[in-house]
Amino acid sequence: MAVKDFPCDLCGSTDAVEVPYARLYTNNQPVYICRTCGFVYVRSRRSAEEIADSWSKDLFGEAYTARIPAVVARQTYVADTLDKQLDLRGKQVGDIGAGEGQFLEIIRERYGARVYGIEPSSANCKTLSSNGIDHFEGSIEAFSDTGSEGIPNLDIITIMWTLENCMSCRAMLAAAHDALGNGGHIAIATGSRLLVPFKKPLHTYLSENPADTHSFRWSANTLRGIMAVSGFETTYINHYLDSDILMVIATWRPKGTEIEWEGDDFVAVHDFFDRWHHETVRYR
Repeated sequence: MAVKDFPCDLCGSTDAVEVPYARLYTNNQPVYICRTCGFVYVRSRRSAEEIADSWSKDLFGEAYTARIPAVVARQTYVADTLDKQLDLRGKQVGDIGAGEGQFLEIIRERYGARVYGIEPSSANCKTLSSNGIDHFEGSIEAFSDTGSEGIPNLDIITIMWTLENCMSCRAMLAAAHDALGNGGHIAIATGSRLLVPFKKPLHTYLSENPADTHSFRWSANTLRGIMAVSGFETTYINHYLDSDILMVIATWRPKGTEIEWEGDDFVAVHDFFDRWHHETVRYR
């Protein structure tokens, strides 16, 4: 198992401090805060394929299903928000990390979208096939390497609770950028947990799973930042402060376009985790 150390994925700096108390929750695996832009990330990571295998075989396993009320609710929130912002009817939507295809079913049946999935799990891909959803079986990196043969022209790409779980968020967004074109949009949804009121104990946010299965932790600023440096200009952000969901919609811009962004103050992020730990001990 080859492990590589990475600099900050957002700004490229190697100057970072550890998230305070993180090792108490992660079986002694460090998580870092970039001193330059405040991005929270895991420095040591395995390959993209090994991380994808961990999710498909170890963390999810054969018994896992997204067809539970909590996941249906958050996917419906994303679908309805996306439709209100971009009008999904007739649009070709590609979902990275499509899983069993539940989200694609929702937007196809309720909003009239045309759908396509990108999914590394063979078992999930069989489910996609049985539900008539065209798809690519493999990681986003493998998808990017195949070129465009047999792949529909995408109007919108969605990445839901997946951008944080890959080896390289930059590679995932670069592949998304290549798959879209002028006028295309990307929608990212993840948990709203950083620099907001505490919504769950820290021991339910950090875990003893391999740290690189959750390599990135997004705030509103760093999520918009990674969009900007990847060629996407944010046009919508939800009311994440009091929502469990942080959702950003961005518009494709040509490579090299300068898009303004700002990170977080690493001292504020460090203090946030310090306070979160001390609040958490009240509820263990």
